Formats: sequence, structure tokens, C-alpha cells
Amino acid sequence: MRNVLLVAELALREAVRRRLVLALLGLTVIFLGFYLYGVHLLQVRLAERAADIGLDRPLRSATFSYAFATLFGLYLVNFLGGLMAVLSSVGAVSGEVESGTIQSIAYKPVSRSQIVAGKWLGFAVVTVSYVVVLATGLLVGVRLITGFLPPDPVPAVALMALSVLVLLTLTILGGTFFTTLANGIGVFLLYGLGFAGGILSSVGAATDTPLLVRLGSVASYVMPSDSLWKGASYFLQPRTLIDLQRLREDADGGGNPFVGTTPPDPTFLVWTGAYVLVTLALALLIFRRRDL
Repeated sequence: MRNVLLVAELALREAVRRRLVLALLGLTVIFLGFYLYGVHLLQVRLAERAADIGLDRPLRSATFSYAFATLFGLYLVNFLGGLMAVLSSVGAVSGEVESGTIQSIAYKPVSRSQIVAGKWLGFAVVTVSYVVVLATGLLVGVRLITGFLPPDPVPAVALMALSVLVLLTLTILGGTFFTTLANGIGVFLLYGLGFAGGILSSVGAATDTPLLVRLGSVASYVMPSDSLWKGASYFLQPRTLIDLQRLREDADGGGNPFVGTTPPDPTFLVWTGAYVLVTLALALLIFRRRDL
């Protein structure tokens, strides 16, 4: 365990030292400031509209506008977290194999399994912290500007962090047998597959096409990230907004492909947890047997 923590510490230092990660962090700060400024403009505009009709505060319907603004902001946070997970760790294993650096430590007391586990742990700390801090910053900013706070932000952020861990673990697994470039492309394709699966499910429900619904369901199990986001979005919406969306779903047969109106299925969460553990175990096994 000591060696795993040592490798994790080295991975943390590597993540901080890499300019790509620092650049992403800088752009993220710009994004957060820009987005919260947009929320401020929205709040000012709604207050002006309320004043025009003789009210001293925005209408209650303004809550829906704030809820949608928060949802969209956290959707972007979820995407940035996935981007951070892949870009920060895509060369964590494969890059060192390609450069030959791995040979200087793989034959010392630190075993290959400990190297992979330590790198996963280090980058997990980086990416999960990134998502939690960024999501918290956005939620606090929206709260201070508008007074709006989603009903259950804690489970929502936890599901977003789990989504990031899925992408990170897949990236670590790919790095044990793919080149760095192929690994990055492959993980992003899987990420896109999950997103496409969510759209297929919505289209299949709207058009009464069971095959599309089944394909979407299969895609969500192959890549759980999109379904995890939809589960997170359920906790971010006021109950009234969820009821309105359910009425719309009952009317046209389809749902919103970007948000969910039901809590995450516990069975699916168990599957996702097992998915991460099995993927990490495969990474440990494959790298242990790989010819360096």
C-alpha cells in the first residue's frame, strides 16, 4: 500500500506539472467567471421585467430560468470533468512505456500492479477534486447571484464524480495496451457512444421504436457516463419542473435527451461501481503480463 501511495503522489505532481492540465484549469476559471456573469445578466433582466409590471422581485417562474441555467452550467462542468479525466491521464501508462521511462521503475520493489493502481489513485484525486470544486463554485455562484439552489446538489455532484471515475478508469485501462493517441481516441469514441445512446433512447421512445430504446439501453451499460449525468440532473431540478417534463413525456412519448426525470436505478449504480472495479482489475492484470 505504501508503494501505491508513493506512485499516487508522483502522479499528482505529474498532473500539476503538465502544462496541458494547467491550461485546462486556467480556461476553466475563465469559463466559470464568464458563465456566472451570464447568470448575473439573466437575473438583472428578470428583475427588470418584474419591475415593469410593478413587482419588487422576479416572478416565481424565474426559478425555472435559474434551474435551467444551473443545469446547463453543471452539464458543462460534467463535460469538462470528463475532458480533464482523459487528457490528464491518457499518457499516464502508455506515455511512459513509449518513452522507456517505465523500465526504470518496473523492475524495482514497486510492482507493475502498484504502478497502475497508484497512477489511478493519483489521477482520481485530481479529477474528482476538479469536478467537486468546479461544481461547488458554480452552485455557490448561482446561489449568491440568484438565491437559487438545486434541491439535492450533493448526490448530483457525487454522480458526476462517479462518471469521471468511469472515464478515468477506461483511460488507464486503454493505456496498458494502446498507444497514447489510440487510447485517447478510443475513450472519446466510447464517451460519444454513451451520449448517442441517450439520444437513441429518447428518439425511440418518441417514435415508439423499441429497437432504438434497446440500443440506447445497451449503450448506457457499455458507457454509463450519460446515464449518470441524467441521474444527477434529476437531483438538480425543482419538483415542479420535473412534473412538467413528465407531462410533456406523456404527451409526446419522448423525453429530453439531456436531462432525466427519474432517480438513478440502484441496480445501474451497482453495475457502474462493478464496471469501475472490473475495469481497474483488467488494467492491473493486463499491465502485469505486458511485455515491456
